[in-house]
Amino acid sequence: MGKDTRVTYQRRHAYATRSNERVIVKTPGGRLTLHQIKKKTRGPHCGDCKVSLPGIKHLKTKEYKNVHKRERTVSRAYGGSRCGSCVRSRIVRAFLIEEQKIVKRVLNEKKAKK
Repeated sequence: MGKDTRVTYQRRHAYATRSNERVIVKTPGGRLTLHQIKKKTRGPHCGDCKVSLPGIKHLKTKEYKNVHKRERTVSRAYGGSRCGSCVRSRIVRAFLIEEQKIVKRVLNEKKAKK
């Protein structure tokens, strides 16, 4: 017969739900105890394509105040809000729109001269 591996919940929440996840840990004294596991957070996502933002920690909202700014954001335009590919496409789109305006202006000037 093996050693008793049964443990009981030490807190009031007695059901094995996602919010009450535990892991059995053996103490140096040989006792088995339960450690509570925090739920994993989803982390920040791109507002356009909904992909998870790389380079930003996945923390709970209140925990962001305890980490360095470099762990909360990315040093780029729209850093911490949009992913790099979406920022690139926004910049290219804005550039092409401006180029289109310039072409229209030049064509109108040529038309006015004739």
